[in-house]
Amino acid sequence: MNRRYFLRHGSIALASLGSPGHAPGILLRALAGSTGAGSDGRGKRVLIVLFQRGAMDGLNAVIPHGESDYYNLRPSIAIPKPNGGQEAALDLDGFFGLHPAMASLKPFYDSRELAIIHAVGSHDQTRSHFDAQDYLESGTPGVKSTRDGWLNRSMQAAPAPEASPFRGVALGPSLPRIMQGRASGVAMSSLESFAIRDNRVGQGGFEAIYEQTVNEAMRGAGRETFEAVNMLKQVNPRQYQPLEGVQYPRGPFGDRLRQIAQLVKSRVGLEVAFTDIGGWDTHANQGNVQGQLALRLRELSLGITALYRDLREFADDVAILTMTEFGRTVRENGNRGTDHGHASAMFLLGGKVSGGKVHGRWPGLAADRLYEGRDLAVTTDFRQAIGEVLQSHLKVRDLATVFPGYRIENQSPLGLIT
Repeated sequence: MNRRYFLRHGSIALASLGSPGHAPGILLRALAGSTGAGSDGRGKRVLIVLFQRGAMDGLNAVIPHGESDYYNLRPSIAIPKPNGGQEAALDLDGFFGLHPAMASLKPFYDSRELAIIHAVGSHDQTRSHFDAQDYLESGTPGVKSTRDGWLNRSMQAAPAPEASPFRGVALGPSLPRIMQGRASGVAMSSLESFAIRDNRVGQGGFEAIYEQTVNEAMRGAGRETFEAVNMLKQVNPRQYQPLEGVQYPRGPFGDRLRQIAQLVKSRVGLEVAFTDIGGWDTHANQGNVQGQLALRLRELSLGITALYRDLREFADDVAILTMTEFGRTVRENGNRGTDHGHASAMFLLGGKVSGGKVHGRWPGLAADRLYEGRDLAVTTDFRQAIGEVLQSHLKVRDLATVFPGYRIENQSPLGLIT
C-alpha cells in the first residue's frame, strides 16, 4: 500500500464505533510517539460549510417585504413587514428583512460581518432532493458522473504535502459527497468517541485493514493515519469550555459546531470543515413567525452565532458559509406550506466578509419574472458565490479544476470578501 493511503486515498472516517479506551491495543501502541508536527494551524484560514438539507425557504428567511407580490402569494405564511415588534421581519435595507427567529444574526449584519446572497442556486432544473444535493456537493450541476466533491477539489487545487491529517474535517457519521476525493478527508461523529475505519475497505472491515497495514504503519508508512488519532486525544474534548457567555443550541447540530470550534482553537491544521442540519422540507404547516421553519431558523442562527462568538479571536481567519439544495415555491400550497422550488439564499459570516448587504440581483416575484411561473429565479449561480469565497478567503486560484466547465471570470463579481 502506498504511503498516505488511508488519508490521501482511503478517506478515513473517525466514527462513533467505540471509546478510545476500547480501541485495539495495536492501534494504541502505534499511537505512541506521534507528534503531529507541522500542524499547529497558526494563522491558517478556515472555511466552515453548513448544509441545510431539505431545501430552505429563502423567501421566509430573507423576506422581500418591499414587494407586494410576496404577501399576495403567501396569505397564511408571510412574515409581517418590519414594525419594530418581535413578531415581524427585522429590516435589513428597506426592502429585505430577516426572519425574527434569526435575530441573533442581525448584529453581525449591522457590523458588516454577515453577508446574504439572495436568488442563488443551481440552473439545473431538477427538483429532486437527491439529485440537487448531489449536484451542489459535486459542484457539477447536471453531471452525475463526477466522482469527487468541490470542497475536496479545493484542497487538491492548493496541495499541502505536509498538511495536517485534520486539514479537512466533516462532523457526521460518514464522509459526505462534498469532501470525497484525492485530498485527505476525515469524518467523525464526535471527538469524544472514535475508531478508525476506511471507507473503501469493503467487507474486510477494521481487522483487515490492520492485517494489511500494521507492518508498514509501524515503520512509518501509515504514520499520518495514527497521528490523526493521537492529535484528537491531545485535544481532550471533554475538558473543552466555550468562551464565557457562549451557549450552543442543544442537539447534534450544536454539538458539531462546538467541536468545530474546538478543532480551530486547538490549532490542529484545520482548513475546511463541514456539517449539516436537516428539517427544511416544509411541505405542510410551515408556519410564519412561529412554526416548523422558525424552529429550524432559530437553531441554525443560534448555532452560527455561538460558533462565531466562540471563535472571535479567529474572526479574520474564519468564514462560515451556508447552502441548501434549492428553494421553495413562491406561492404557498393548500397545506400552508411550500413545495420544491428553485432559488434560495446563502449566508456568509466572517471578519473579512463584505457584510451588511444583500448581494446578488433580485429577479422579482411578478408572474412574468418567476422561474417556470412558480419559483424564485436563480440570478446567481452557487458556484459564483462559493468560487469568490475560495479565491479570496482560501486563496484557491485554479477554480477551473474546482468547478469544471464553469467560468467564474465571465460573471459579474459579487464582492463577498474584502
